[in-house]
Amino acid sequence: MQMPLYFDYMATTPVDPRVADVMQQCLTLDGIFGNPASRSHVYGWKAEQMVESSRRLVAQLVNADPREIVWTSGATEADNLAIKGAAHANAHKGRHLITSAIEHSAVLDSCKQLETEGFEVSYLLPDARGLISADSVANVLREDTILVSIMHANNEVGSINDIAAISAVLRQAGVLFHCDAAQSVGKVSVDVEALGVDLLSLSSHKFYGPKGMGALYVRRRPRVLIEAQIHGGGHERGMRSGTLATHQIAGLGHAAKIAAAEVVDESKRLQRLRDRLWLGVSQLDGVSLNGHPQQRLPGALNLSVAGIDGETLMASLKDLALSTGSACHSASLEPSHVLTAMGLSDEAANSSLRFSLGRFTTEADVDHAVAHFCYALTKLREA
Repeated sequence: MQMPLYFDYMATTPVDPRVADVMQQCLTLDGIFGNPASRSHVYGWKAEQMVESSRRLVAQLVNADPREIVWTSGATEADNLAIKGAAHANAHKGRHLITSAIEHSAVLDSCKQLETEGFEVSYLLPDARGLISADSVANVLREDTILVSIMHANNEVGSINDIAAISAVLRQAGVLFHCDAAQSVGKVSVDVEALGVDLLSLSSHKFYGPKGMGALYVRRRPRVLIEAQIHGGGHERGMRSGTLATHQIAGLGHAAKIAAAEVVDESKRLQRLRDRLWLGVSQLDGVSLNGHPQQRLPGALNLSVAGIDGETLMASLKDLALSTGSACHSASLEPSHVLTAMGLSDEAANSSLRFSLGRFTTEADVDHAVAHFCYALTKLREA
C-alpha cells in the first residue's frame, strides 16, 4: 500500500537519518552505551562527554548557557516542571498565575492541577488571529502574580506571539515568565536572551530528533528557582532525577546542531512552499485562513472550509496525512479549543484542517496536495 504524503509536521517529525546514525552509536557494545552518571570507568566518562556535548549544542541553538539546559522526556514534562516547579518554589510570594486559553494541554492541565492546590489562574483569550498581546497580560497582573506561561507559536494555527514584548512587561513587574516553545525551536530562530524568558520548553521530535526527549531552559542570572517534580538521585543539578538516556540526548543534540545550521534557509524554503499551498487552495470558494497571515510558523497552514465537516473532508484525502487539530486531542469529538477561543463557531472549527510542511516536503508534494484537495472538495460539494 502506498503511504500518504505526510503533512502533519507540527505533530511530529521523522528522525533525520543523520540523527539516527548518531543515536545508533550509543546503543551497542562497541559504542557509547554507558551510564553518564557512572564516574568510576571509561564507559561512563564517554557517555557523560556525549551528554555534555549535546547540552552545549542545544544551548547554542537557543543562545543559552549549557548549565541552563535541563534534560526532560519532552516538552510535556518540561512544561510541568516549569509551571509546577516555579509555582511551588515561589508560593510564599503569591499564588496567582496567568496563561492563555489556547495553550497546549501540557500547560493547561498543569495549571488545572495547581488550581486544585489552591493557586488561582487567569486564562487570557487571544485575538481573532490567535495572538496574545503584552497589554492583555499587563491588564491581569496582580500583586500576588508569580508566573506567566505563554507559548511562542501556537500548535494548531502557527501564530507567533511577541514574546519579547510580553517579557518586557513582566520584567518590570518582577514576575517569572515561562514560554512553551515546542513548536518554534528548530523551525525559526529562537534566542532566550532576546526573548527575555526565564523558562523555556522544547521538544526533540518537533525538529527531527527522537520522540521522548526534550529540555527545559532555566535562567541562571538572575537565578530562577524551581522545585523538582521527579525525585530519586538528584540528577540535573537537583531539578530532574533519573538515569539519562544517552542515545536520546545524543539524538537531540545532533538535531539541534543541524537545525542551527539550516534553520534560516529552511524557514525561507518552507514559507515558499506554504504560500504555494495556500495559493492553490485559497482560490476555492469558502476556504479561509485561520491564524495570523504573516506572523506565523513558516510551514504552518490552518484553514476552514465552509459547509464541509473537517473529518469528512479529511476522510476524502486518503493520499494526505494531515490533521484537524492538535495530535494530543485527535480522538476528541469536541471542536478545537484554540479555534473557538479565537472566535470561530463550533461549525467553523469543526470544518478546519491543519496542513504542516517540513524538511522532507517537496514542491511536487505540495502540488499533489493542492490537486487532491481541490478534487476532493469539489466532489463533496457536488454530492
